[in-house]
Amino acid sequence: MTAQPTDAPVVVIGDALIDEIHDGDSSAEVVGGAALNVATGLVRLGVSATLIAMVGTDAAGDAIRTHLEAHGVKLLATPSLHGSARAVSVRIDGEPTYEFNDAARARAITIGDVERHAIAAAPCVVISSFPFDHAEQVETLATAVERRPLIVDPNPRVGLLTDAEAFTRGFETLASACALLKVGPDDAALLYHSSVEQLRARLARISPAVVLATAGATGASIEFRGDVITAPVAQLPGPVIDTMGAGDATLAAVVASLVQDTPEDVAEWRRTLDRAMRIAAATVRHQGAMLRIPEPGEA
Repeated sequence: MTAQPTDAPVVVIGDALIDEIHDGDSSAEVVGGAALNVATGLVRLGVSATLIAMVGTDAAGDAIRTHLEAHGVKLLATPSLHGSARAVSVRIDGEPTYEFNDAARARAITIGDVERHAIAAAPCVVISSFPFDHAEQVETLATAVERRPLIVDPNPRVGLLTDAEAFTRGFETLASACALLKVGPDDAALLYHSSVEQLRARLARISPAVVLATAGATGASIEFRGDVITAPVAQLPGPVIDTMGAGDATLAAVVASLVQDTPEDVAEWRRTLDRAMRIAAATVRHQGAMLRIPEPGEA
């Protein structure tokens, strides 16, 4: 199953928040969230996107709305009684750890008539960092995205995960109908107590989806119809500054390829993965999670 050509925006469903970043003696606040990062990344890659996410009516919510408007992403916002979500991130050797506020822990996404209309028109729907451990929300989501080309990144977070077994069940409810699944080491460890390679193989057995597995400094792999395609981390000029957006950039790059190029064989998927690795490498050479595009000529 591949994305269907259309001028309608890709719909991304998941989180939008403020990342409060502490790194040594410095601190900063940036707009973030995995789903938001994917949506803005898609637009930067030439694919229009609509984000369905919970956003409060507060100063943080204003910052999120302004950021999305500036980057050309349409927002369908679920109101939040607790204000906008916030993640306090402390960097240790460049790697983030997170603490979440009450709004993030009580996250909920409403899918009403407007959201269903956007989903029905979309060439594909991307879900990232959704509360899969909330059975009622999963049921509503599954009904809304039925028969749409679907891409899912489970993206559980320590501090938000209330029931790992329920989260896994909710995720696998959608996994069996996906076009693409994206997983990483945290998904494998938190949900399956396994390596990301073992999780990739498991998902390939239970789902017809193409499975994208990111593995940090060792690169990424794609399992496609029994073939495993691997790619190392791309080497670009300059030091690695911030790894926070690498996974989201990789996912956005692969989804953009699904919409724009529709890879259909091993060679095309290899080119897709190599491109995604270059984009991820460019992204981690900047502060924050905003997707970056390599300069012309960068390998």
